[in-house]
Amino acid sequence: MKIATFNINNINRRLPNLLRWLRAARPDVVCLQELKSADAHFPVDAIEKAGYGAVWRGQKTWNGVAILARNADPVLIRTELPGDNDDTEARYIEAAVNGIIVTSLYLPNGNPQPGPKFDFKLDWFARLRRHAAKFIKQDLPVALVGDYNVAPAELDIYPTRSWDNDALIQPKSRAAFKSLVEQGWTDAIRKLHPSKPMFTFWDYKRNRWPRDAGLRLDHLLLSPKLAPRLVKAGVDRKIRGEEGASDHAPAWIQLGRRITKSDSNFKQPCHRHCEASEAIHTAA
Repeated sequence: MKIATFNINNINRRLPNLLRWLRAARPDVVCLQELKSADAHFPVDAIEKAGYGAVWRGQKTWNGVAILARNADPVLIRTELPGDNDDTEARYIEAAVNGIIVTSLYLPNGNPQPGPKFDFKLDWFARLRRHAAKFIKQDLPVALVGDYNVAPAELDIYPTRSWDNDALIQPKSRAAFKSLVEQGWTDAIRKLHPSKPMFTFWDYKRNRWPRDAGLRLDHLLLSPKLAPRLVKAGVDRKIRGEEGASDHAPAWIQLGRRITKSDSNFKQPCHRHCEASEAIHTAA
């Protein structure tokens, strides 16, 4: 099972790029961010023609997230991150596909910092940690996937001082990511590529793509239930070099043997995540 995350940076503008990549890479699950499209304008017909079912939550101009599944219909669990009824930004969606729970998340950028936008980033991170902890407690097979807007370590950014004041690499941003991972999540890309940069984002400015002046912002975190299935991981860098490309490239993982009903928690008592367990059962 191949799962990818791709900040598409305007799905309608980049639709030809997306469709070409889907045909070539044939991912089983795709988590998209920055749709920059209202719900009604999501290109569902083109996506379905390409062989993918989809769930999405759009937002005009900014944000927007989606989950695509090849030859399957994702079973929608939720379209928002719990914990803040005043948060109306389309940054989180969660679905079950082929027996696992998959998220597509778009964590706030946080710039400029310090300030309200950075505070919102850290608050959103705290909500994500609380929600993710429930998955760990329930021992569910989960891929917590998306654009985290954090380069977790020095290896995850090209050698430079020009980003020193940016929210993407602040100590508090990195500490928040580390705290999430330490719940028991496996950073799949870094697990299999411990010493390579594995950049996923190259800003359009200052010739950064030709210079390979990138950052690793897009992450696939696997729960303890799912992590043993990890066999491959990578970044489709060449997509960033296409005409009209997003400023991100898809990051992906390959999972081995599918979890069966006999070795997962389908009959677990229904508590706070009963809807997730039921969705896994439906999608299996």
